[in-house]
Amino acid sequence: MRATLVQIDVDPAETPAERRGRVAALVRAQAGADLVVLPELWPVGAFASGEFAAEAEPVEGGPTAEAMSAAARDAGVWLHAGSVVERDPAGALYNTSLLFAPDGELAAVYRKIHRFGFDSGEAVLMSGGDRVVTARLPFGVAGLATCYDLRFPEQFRLLVEGGAELLVLCAGWPARRLAHWQVLVRARAIESQAYVLACGTAGTHAGVEQAGHSVVVDPWGEVLCEAGAGEQVLSCELDVGLVGRTRAQFPVLRDRVLRG
Repeated sequence: MRATLVQIDVDPAETPAERRGRVAALVRAQAGADLVVLPELWPVGAFASGEFAAEAEPVEGGPTAEAMSAAARDAGVWLHAGSVVERDPAGALYNTSLLFAPDGELAAVYRKIHRFGFDSGEAVLMSGGDRVVTARLPFGVAGLATCYDLRFPEQFRLLVEGGAELLVLCAGWPARRLAHWQVLVRARAIESQAYVLACGTAGTHAGVEQAGHSVVVDPWGEVLCEAGAGEQVLSCELDVGLVGRTRAQFPVLRDRVLRG
């Protein structure tokens, strides 16, 4: 299968509406890929917490969902559309990822479980999800996660127990912790014996420089392709059958003793 990560520069001079149009065009240009992945909160910026409430939208019928559904359909790709600030019918805000099928139908929704910010930002303004989400795609089972989730290996173990072979992570990771990103992405791949497709943002928004360095890592922890710091479209070929072969050849998952 061919996976494409679109590392978007979240430029504060660009309005969310302008960015939606530009990103939709980028997605349409990826016709021929099997799976396209976008970053976390790219319409507004992961650290632009002061704009979360104003830019919140519903999952069904929201401007980002509508634009990404149409782009997925036009390109004929599975599209992990990154995440949006969702406002649910009760008024609560969530950091919510959307997965679209090649016909434009919404195939899966994941609300970020681990909210970043400690006592500020996302951690205060948003509610946390309570469900681990996997989705069966024609080329393998995808497990969905978002940014700060990367630091919690128990979530990834639950995704693997749910059948995940592809761990798809959207992020808005800061440049000052790039080294953590690079180590943790490889660690999740090695311990899960799964591919990790980790797509982050570029540029600087809300005064926070973004790490970029979107990356695809195989089940042995080998980096297959990695972006730089700027906006970039990153593509590589994956052999999803390698997941099963790796787990059979080196059966560490079978040998677990301590379980939650």
